[in-house]
Amino acid sequence: MVIEQSAAVSLLSRFRTVRAETMRFCAPLSPEDMMVQSSAEASPVKWHLAHTSWFFETFVLAEFIAAYLPFNPDFRWLFNSYYKALGEMPEKKLRASFSRPPLEQILNYRKHVDAGIAHLLEKTPEDEALRRIALGLEHEQQHLELAATDIKHAFFTNPLQPAYTPSEKASTEAIAPPLEWLSFSPGRNGVVEVGVTSDPKALDAFAFDNETPRHPVYLPPFRLASRLVTCAEYLAFIDEEGYTRPELWLSEGWDTMRGEGWQAPLYWRRDLATRAGWSVFTLHGWQPLDELSETPVCHLSFFEADAFARWAGHRLPTEFEWEHVAAQLPTAGNFLESQVLHPMPARAVANSRQPQQIFGDVWEWTQSPYTGYPGYKPLPGALGEYNGKFMSSQMVLRGGSCVTPQTHIRATYRNFFPPATRWQFSGLRLARDGAA
Repeated sequence: MVIEQSAAVSLLSRFRTVRAETMRFCAPLSPEDMMVQSSAEASPVKWHLAHTSWFFETFVLAEFIAAYLPFNPDFRWLFNSYYKALGEMPEKKLRASFSRPPLEQILNYRKHVDAGIAHLLEKTPEDEALRRIALGLEHEQQHLELAATDIKHAFFTNPLQPAYTPSEKASTEAIAPPLEWLSFSPGRNGVVEVGVTSDPKALDAFAFDNETPRHPVYLPPFRLASRLVTCAEYLAFIDEEGYTRPELWLSEGWDTMRGEGWQAPLYWRRDLATRAGWSVFTLHGWQPLDELSETPVCHLSFFEADAFARWAGHRLPTEFEWEHVAAQLPTAGNFLESQVLHPMPARAVANSRQPQQIFGDVWEWTQSPYTGYPGYKPLPGALGEYNGKFMSSQMVLRGGSCVTPQTHIRATYRNFFPPATRWQFSGLRLARDGAA
């Protein structure tokens, strides 16, 4: 009982911290900002605020508080995202039409849910309730990151192209160190363990079901680039007609690139007033590429990352190569908490044989398709739709980004998106076969 009480107290503190972080991010936004849905894959910030509260109400409060009265019965279907076992929901592309309920009611909904969770945790609920609250917090942090990427896209599509925080600059005078190759010869006979084996009795550790179970994989010797690919390096790919050379592209990537008219990463535009000939839209507004040339390139699709790797004569790492290296490093880096809100250059570190920027800055595309691990089992019930139903036509990304909360990331974390996705802070690190 003492252990459960301690876990509940700790979880309540974390609950309040995570919920406050979401509202802190929203502070510079107007109610009108929070209504915008600039593409079918994005959502309005107001919807994120409601949906994360819906998650706690639906999967925790309604399940573990006797005779619980919902804040609004219509919210059960209105703010459902994709849990079809719970019934139908509005089409995702229509979320910007939710002018009602008004923002004030959504904020009252959050307060209602916050009070309910606090009440539940103060009574030391059963273990399953604690585990679901922990899942809900990870879910909220995912949506906090999505709110950042979605509002960036919303401001970019606004004709005025406003800045989220105009007073700050993402640029720096730092010069990224030369790219070096770090060699890895994994494990005994190349066999290493990846993933997580969850302890059903543990209340102080979290992993999504798609990170389980822990299992062996074979990794032949490989080399990994010491840092992420920079904007300057990607500009060289553009200047050498990378977007017009079909031999560099996967067939679907070529067709997608041509059909969408891609000529550069998302948020780049030609600007003859700059030395580099380009400017980049950031959460701080437009900045000349000259000022960002040493920062990691971001907002690339998997297809672009893969084409660049082929152009460079290398490849993307597998997700297991990445995890094998990341598991040996601290989860430190440029995350949301730094408030830079843009990737930062790697730093020169004398005699370092460890890769930089493994965590934070940009999500790193891997060459691995998103599938279940051997022995994977989704969570029971509607929560089983959280990850497993998306194990088709997606690619894995690793490491987190400059808008990922630091406490949300770990070496085993598997993000995933369709290969044409560009609105996320996604970039790349190069890999090659064999050890030096």
